[in-house]
Amino acid sequence: MRDHPRATWLDPTSGEHLDERALLAEMATRQVVLLGETHTVAEIHRWQLHVATVLRFLRPNIAVGFEMFPRRVQAVLDEWVDGELGTDAFLDKVEWGTVWGFDAQLYLPLFHFCRQHRVKMLALNCHRPLVTRVGKEGWEAIPENERDGLTPSAEATPAYRQYLANLGLGRGPVADGAAAPPSSATDRFVRAQQTWDRAFASSIARALQQPEPPLVIGIIGRGHLEYGHGTPYQLADLGVTSTGVLLPTTSAQIDVSHASGISDAVFRLDEPDPEAPMPAKMLKAIEEHKARVAAEAKVELQ
Repeated sequence: MRDHPRATWLDPTSGEHLDERALLAEMATRQVVLLGETHTVAEIHRWQLHVATVLRFLRPNIAVGFEMFPRRVQAVLDEWVDGELGTDAFLDKVEWGTVWGFDAQLYLPLFHFCRQHRVKMLALNCHRPLVTRVGKEGWEAIPENERDGLTPSAEATPAYRQYLANLGLGRGPVADGAAAPPSSATDRFVRAQQTWDRAFASSIARALQQPEPPLVIGIIGRGHLEYGHGTPYQLADLGVTSTGVLLPTTSAQIDVSHASGISDAVFRLDEPDPEAPMPAKMLKAIEEHKARVAAEAKVELQ
């Protein structure tokens, strides 16, 4: 027997239950609602679809933006929504297997939702090599005509650097049991992460620059959203301040000492299915990144 009601939304600051109708009605008044994800968990993608469906009912003029697509395939997304492509042709034309690579079955219900309801799909990402270049060379070294339409990121806050360091992202060696100092999140990694943050924010901000702007729903990895860092921070720098962030959790309880401020609300999922496998190319990239960061940290310490 379950000891909690269905559709359990929680306030991450207090741990208290939230009224679902009131919460989503308020979210529907925002400019942007960002739905964080762990890419490999099917139950999270189902939750995103359910939230998008409710928000569309409350506010029919919506657009759904996806981290998974670079801006250069926007025309293909338009073809898909217009019903001009079958599923296989769509995945082929957006180069799904090489650009993203996670199991397409996790995302297809969201894509079909947009297609069937003629909801605008937005390609939020930038050209992947740009991220690598900015991380390695810095923003100022990139010629303006090679910036994929992006403007410089707002400078990373100490809190964001600490957040990335705590996650072990872009971090050099830290002694067992020791807290990660903010400086251990290497500048190279922070610059790269912020390029993604700014790309998502820039694409969303562009979609809002029309006479009757839609509510933009963002499908983005949660590491770009938590605690107001990442994309919400870059959106604010671009003048978009009415942003909601909703996150899922598989935990039975919320630890408010750590979750406070992580998002506007957290949805407690049913027990999720096992995670889908990580694409082999992504596992390889992660290992190469770890090795590169360790080598850089060793050089810095010499």
